Amino acid sequence: MRIRTFERLFYDAKTVASAPHGEYWRHARATCVLHLLSNKKVHSFAPVRIRETELMVERIADASRRGVAVDLSDVATCLSNDVICRVSFGDKMTSDPDVAGRFKVLLEELMKLLGGFFVGDFIPSLGWVNRLVGVDRRVDKTFKEFDEMLESILVEHRSNGSVEEGCQSFVDVLLEAQRDGKTTSHFLGRDNIKALLMDMLVGGTDTSATLLEWVMAELLKHPRVMKKLQHEVRTITKGKLEISDSDLDQMTYLKQVMLETLRLHPPVPLLGPRELIEDSTIMGYELEAGTLVFTNAWAIGRDPRSWDEPEEFRPERFTNGCLDRGQDFDVIPFGAGRRGCPGRAFALAINELVVANLVGRFDWTLPDGIKTKDLDMNECALPTIHRRYHLRAMAITI
Repeated sequence: MRIRTFERLFYDAKTVASAPHGEYWRHARATCVLHLLSNKKVHSFAPVRIRETELMVERIADASRRGVAVDLSDVATCLSNDVICRVSFGDKMTSDPDVAGRFKVLLEELMKLLGGFFVGDFIPSLGWVNRLVGVDRRVDKTFKEFDEMLESILVEHRSNGSVEEGCQSFVDVLLEAQRDGKTTSHFLGRDNIKALLMDMLVGGTDTSATLLEWVMAELLKHPRVMKKLQHEVRTITKGKLEISDSDLDQMTYLKQVMLETLRLHPPVPLLGPRELIEDSTIMGYELEAGTLVFTNAWAIGRDPRSWDEPEEFRPERFTNGCLDRGQDFDVIPFGAGRRGCPGRAFALAINELVVANLVGRFDWTLPDGIKTKDLDMNECALPTIHRRYHLRAMAITI
């Protein structure tokens, strides 16, 4: 069984996230890991992370001087987009306000389509319903506009190329491999390249922003945890402004905070659909090979059979070691096994750096006299779980 909406938006299932298991998927995943997501490449992009984080700190410091609240939801979205775009394309969408606005609208519509339940996708004989209610038209329009945007990026880079902080951008690496014939033409055709870029944009922007938003919300909701984390960060950095990867490696409580947030608020609560390769029995239900299964990461992270007081935000529960390695199935925000998200190291590298700077360089309070117990923690939307309302807070430069 195949989901038409996913296939159409993802270049006939050519993205790493949507491609069926096989030779193409293995090549596509290996390409993304080798040129963007491996530990070595993640480390090489440290200057990009540091620069974008510093720009974020400067904007927050300015808001602090003026005594105005910081919209941390917007801050998270802007920073995530800028980092992903710089390493993928060599430039930021926000460099051009018109392009940034168009990209924001397109990404929001894409996420709505990916998070929707459309009957024609799951009951093929009712495909006419999707056409009748306008779903097919929305899908085709969104795909066309996204494709035009990615095509313009390819045209520009084919002519000019780019080097980002001493490293080639991802799109330039792909175009160079295509020109040099380092792989077969059917693997790195134009649509294949655009599909891999789509992977980075969809998988790396909204999800990272969602995680950052929830980390700060939980810290504001739990002052004890905030103070403990601030103490760790400030003790390790000893007053220096630039936080290095070696500093982050020492911040064990930071890692516990990140993992506890991922347990309670996995950015993608329903992991991507998986197709059974053989007849199976799951929770008493007999399912035929070819059946699509969606894994509920949100429910797994709150299962009282696995977690003591699962609704409580308590990072110390991970004191004896982080579980999320794709092997322990009690918490799987990045999926698990061969189809687990290959961007785990990339995502945590930027998120840990940003959170360390936010709590290390500033003290935080809620605006307008709001008490911590009154902070709204309601969730909304799929496929990523955002806060229902933007997170606003007052920053005090230390």
